[in-house]
Amino acid sequence: MRSIVILLIAGLLQAQDKPAEAKQEPREAVIIPVKTLTGDSFDRLVNLLGVFQAQLRADKNLRTIIVYAPKDVVEQMRKVVNELDRPGSEAAIGRNIEMTMSFLRCSTKAATGAALSPDLEPVAKQLRAATQYKNIDLWDVVPLRLQEGKDTEQTLRLPSPGLPANTSARATIKIHPEAVTRKDQGRFVRFGSMRINFSIPVVTGTFVSGTAIPQIQYLDVGLNTAGDFMEGQKTVLGKVSGLDDDTAIFVVIALKVLD
Repeated sequence: MRSIVILLIAGLLQAQDKPAEAKQEPREAVIIPVKTLTGDSFDRLVNLLGVFQAQLRADKNLRTIIVYAPKDVVEQMRKVVNELDRPGSEAAIGRNIEMTMSFLRCSTKAATGAALSPDLEPVAKQLRAATQYKNIDLWDVVPLRLQEGKDTEQTLRLPSPGLPANTSARATIKIHPEAVTRKDQGRFVRFGSMRINFSIPVVTGTFVSGTAIPQIQYLDVGLNTAGDFMEGQKTVLGKVSGLDDDTAIFVVIALKVLD
């Protein structure tokens, strides 16, 4: 009997020493939409939310994050998403991207036979087959260094042989590389916008006392596009028309994402 009493007392003392279990806050499931970030930027946002140690599931295609956590934690996570889900945030700015932009001047005249570089010749062959332009010359090659999530703007002079001194064509390039994305075929760069404006000098003339006086007028044309473009593949962005009926400019890009 005495042994039983001792065991009961010991059990009672152990129960008194046990700390009271902390009351768990009720949890709720909440969907947090992501309006801006995509691709790798979306993944970086999800990784940053790991600091809250909350249950979450993310879907970059639906651009949503489902959180299961106490209400105050959900509100803190929502605040972080709202802060980072914008262009230029810590989550948006990521990988460096090398872009090579080639400007091809094309005309309906017979091909001159001048060969392009081996990497551009397949593009020229496709253009000759798909359009009326048979003579395709390389105007200029422009290397650009971009950063995911960061706007880039650059104005440059283009070769303008045969024009008066201090007169040259210009191109203004404005690009927003929104995100690096992954698909079955490989990596892609998603451009929210890519605008190229050309200002091309055209020589005109007026006659004064039977003498031609050359004058320069500038023709403003451009190209505006957006979309996903594959790394390691040459892509024709489109045709810049408006020069005249026989000529056009095609813009070709190649991309490399730097790890």
